[in-house]
Amino acid sequence: MRILIATDAWHPQVNGVVRSLEHTAREATQLGATIEFLTPKEFRTLPMPTYPEIRLALTTSRMIARRLRQQAPDFVHIATEGPIGIMTRGACLAQGRIFTTSYHTRFPEYLAARAPVPQRLSYAWLRRFHNAAAGMMVSTDTLETELRGRGFRNIMRWSRGVHADLFRPRTMDEITDPALHDLPRPVFLYVGRVSVEKNIEAFLALDLPGTKLIVGEGPARGELQARYPAARFLGLREGESLAQAYSAADVFVFPSLTDTFGIVLLEALASGLPVAAFPVTGPVDVIGPTAEGADRVGVLSNDLRAAALEALTLDRDAARQFALRHSWRACTEQFLANISEAQSRVQRLAAAVG
Repeated sequence: MRILIATDAWHPQVNGVVRSLEHTAREATQLGATIEFLTPKEFRTLPMPTYPEIRLALTTSRMIARRLRQQAPDFVHIATEGPIGIMTRGACLAQGRIFTTSYHTRFPEYLAARAPVPQRLSYAWLRRFHNAAAGMMVSTDTLETELRGRGFRNIMRWSRGVHADLFRPRTMDEITDPALHDLPRPVFLYVGRVSVEKNIEAFLALDLPGTKLIVGEGPARGELQARYPAARFLGLREGESLAQAYSAADVFVFPSLTDTFGIVLLEALASGLPVAAFPVTGPVDVIGPTAEGADRVGVLSNDLRAAALEALTLDRDAARQFALRHSWRACTEQFLANISEAQSRVQRLAAAVG
């Protein structure tokens, strides 16, 4: 099967959506499917207002429709709700193509943090966008329940995995980056975009011993770095450099209130880092079942400082073992099964109507 994934999220962006799509494409090859991408790299782009790191494609439904006719994929999946996603949706509807979508990002909450746009209007638009698909893929139980309550239909599960060979515990002797040595202990780590919607200030403002380490880039970095000079901002890191940052820390702090999953949670756990987070969608779904008992791998609390300090007492090996349950192969099998189910669902509906 040849699958075309339309996505506004692509390099040079570094985020969970891009990593999920890349891992899925690699695993799909081993499962007999080929995934190609329709990305902003194929079009002229403009920087997104207030977030210039994100480039918005200048495209039309006609341009996308021509691409679909030329490439003739067996199936189309729309990963994002930006210009490429919107125009691909329009082209698929015009051509009578079956397609699925995925819900990766809480745009209503992100938008409300930057502009006075009521969330009910944003959710109404998203509901219309996704309900036209044969299936909408979400990553967690909590998110599915919430979106069903908001009127979203045809919801399917598509979870996330972790590259456990890359993200693994390391001794300090294995860590070659001098910036990660001789840090006052304990080390509390955040990895992700440095932007207002990530609620990083809830972490930076905590009275904690040792070192606060921030890995990532984003529009809020300059302001936060100036306001919290004691924190160490390391900038963007990928691959082995990112993996070493996880290994050098003692606790992973996840202050976000708006993430739909949080792949960084699994990366931290695979590296042997216990997690401290708020009890919200994402952390509740990833580590919620382990929040009690002897094998806890994280602490969820509305008191993030207390959670971070308690996480220091948790077993690092238990965190690693928990993360090993999440493979990208299983996630990709789930993705491909969703596509087959979407095709069957439309065929059953057509037969019933006919």
